[in-house]
Amino acid sequence: MNERIIAQEVRVVSEEGDMLGVMSSDQAVSMAADKGLDLVEIAPKAKPPTCKIMDYGKWKFKLSKKEKMSRKNQIRIIIKEIQLRPRTDVHDLEIKMRKAREFLADGCKVKIHLRYSGREMAHKELGLKMLDRVKEKLLPFSVLETDTPQVERRSVFLFFAPDPVKLKELQKQKKALVKGQKKVEPSATKAEPENQKVESKKPDEVDTSKVTQKTDEANTSEVTQKTDEANTSEVL
Repeated sequence: MNERIIAQEVRVVSEEGDMLGVMSSDQAVSMAADKGLDLVEIAPKAKPPTCKIMDYGKWKFKLSKKEKMSRKNQIRIIIKEIQLRPRTDVHDLEIKMRKAREFLADGCKVKIHLRYSGREMAHKELGLKMLDRVKEKLLPFSVLETDTPQVERRSVFLFFAPDPVKLKELQKQKKALVKGQKKVEPSATKAEPENQKVESKKPDEVDTSKVTQKTDEANTSEVTQKTDEANTSEVL
C-alpha cells in the first residue's frame, strides 16, 4: 500500500473502476495522495501489478462489517454429549433424558455415549437394552442420524438431531399448559380476600360476646347490692 509497493511500474485503477493505464509507482502514489486517498495493491502477481486508488480505512471497515454479517448468518451446530453405562439407574436415566430433551429443544444435537467396563463386555445385551430405552425417550422429539449405533472398542455412540416439526408441537403444548396455569391463578387469588373477610368477622363476634358478658355481670352486681341494702334497712 502506498510507499510499500515494491514494483517500479503498476497498472492503476481509479476509484470509480476506470483504467488509468500503466505508470510508475511514485506517480500513482502522488496521484492518490492528491485526491486524499490510498494506493492499494489488489493483484500483486499480475505483470505489472494492479493497484487501485481507494479509501483504505473505509474499505477495511466495510469488509469487517460484511464478515460480521456472514458470521451471524452462519448456522452453528452444537453437539452435547451424555454418558451412560449399561447399569445406569432408572432415576439417573430419567434425569439425563430430561437434560437431553432440553438440549434438543435448544436446537443442539445430542451424542449418547454408552461405555462398557470390565466384564460388561460379556453382556452387551444390557447396553443394547439401555440404548432402546434412550430411543423410546428421545425419538418423539428428534431424529436418529444413523440407523445403527457406532461402535469403537468399549464405546457405543448414538446421534440424535432435533426435529423442527416435533419441537414446534412440543412448544405449543408447553404454551397451552402455561396459559392454563395463568387462568387458574386469578381465581385462586380472588378466593383469598373472601377468606380474609370471614376471618375478620370472627374477632368482632368475639368482642360483642365479651361486651354482653360484662354488661350481664354489671347488672347482676347492681341487683345484689340493692337486695343487700334492702335487707339491712329491714333489720334496722
